[in-house]
Amino acid sequence: MELWVPDLARAEATFGWILTELGWTEHQRWTAGVSWKLGGTYVVAEQSPAMTGPHDRMKAGLNHLALHAGTREDVDRLTGESEANGWKLMFADRHPHAGGPDHYAAFLENEDGFEIELVGV
Repeated sequence: MELWVPDLARAEATFGWILTELGWTEHQRWTAGVSWKLGGTYVVAEQSPAMTGPHDRMKAGLNHLALHAGTREDVDRLTGESEANGWKLMFADRHPHAGGPDHYAAFLENEDGFEIELVGV
């Protein structure tokens, strides 16, 4: 998954924090980007000069990344730490069941409009 971001430092702060907390490790780094890897999967954040506009999760393309976050307690801990790390809780009035009564998750959004769903078991 490659995400084009308007501000690489901001993406590193938000995505780097959450991915590292979930066990991902930095995989590659270059002037305009960084990637994190877990098993055979990796996520790239790149500040591309070819980017033409801001991210909009409500338009065609990426709506959000859904990631396994461990236990419900792990989801609660990460939710509690998320604001200090650049994320804002979405759907707070329905948290942690915004995805339905049998779905335990936190939906978080960063300043650039990227959304992450942290799913607990």
